[in-house]
Amino acid sequence: MAFPSTVSIVEVGPRDGLQNEKQILSVDDKVALINLLSETGLTRIEAGSFVSPKWVPQMADSGNVFNALTKKPGIQYSALTPNLKGLEAALEAGVDEVAVFGAASESFSQKNINCTISESLQRFEPVLELAKQHSIPVRGYVSCVMGCPYEGEIAPSAVAQVSKTLLDMGCYEISLGDTIGTGTPGATKALLDEVLKYIPVAKTAAHFHDTYGQALVNLYTALEYGVATIDSAVSGLGGCPYAKGASGNVATEDVLYMLNGMGVTTNVDMNKLLEVAKLVSTMLSRPPVSKVASTYLSQ
Repeated sequence: MAFPSTVSIVEVGPRDGLQNEKQILSVDDKVALINLLSETGLTRIEAGSFVSPKWVPQMADSGNVFNALTKKPGIQYSALTPNLKGLEAALEAGVDEVAVFGAASESFSQKNINCTISESLQRFEPVLELAKQHSIPVRGYVSCVMGCPYEGEIAPSAVAQVSKTLLDMGCYEISLGDTIGTGTPGATKALLDEVLKYIPVAKTAAHFHDTYGQALVNLYTALEYGVATIDSAVSGLGGCPYAKGASGNVATEDVLYMLNGMGVTTNVDMNKLLEVAKLVSTMLSRPPVSKVASTYLSQ
């Protein structure tokens, strides 16, 4: 197993990170955050979500955010669109890419979106069809890939099944989400041993939260398998509203520090990224969660 020479970092802070932060940021703050991220060398930024504001109030103004962005050429600005209504709103806002999400846990699917895994995936068929008509790429998220707040450990075979279904439906990439952050290197190996039987490694991404401080070592394990796309959030933003104590996504600056030390190319500027971490920490009136930003800001 050889490490990839280049890794693509998908910055999910403005969506997956912020949606789980209690403090609601203004449109201006979100736009400033995303515009500054656009100057760091990142080429994939998840900038919003077109979901019911009743369920995710932080994302209620995503349309206004997309309309106000200073879009930079070469950057893919994406949004989560769980249904047809969300996709239509995203198309109206000029989104470059959309994402749908399924869970590998039946209990989580029932409690989160009130339907079975199979039913949730069927709901995405019209979304993928309309996206295809508009030549909009669709990414597939799978949550609870190594643990569920209701079921505990999740069988890798269940993750593989959902992942393959999303790929077969037309998703160009599958992001494996340890959304409550319970995974370990052993669990990561077991997961990838099974999933990569059905999904090409080039179409696989790692989306690991850091609840138990395992995200970086789990990512290192995924890199050993050749996974070359990593989801992360600047300043370690976020959490999981369905899992008590679950902390945010692994911090982009911590991932970048590790990759830089391994000689892996990302084309992301650490100094510029740390300025964004400083900005969003000021916006949220709290110190950054990440080790790298905490060290930088204390100097």
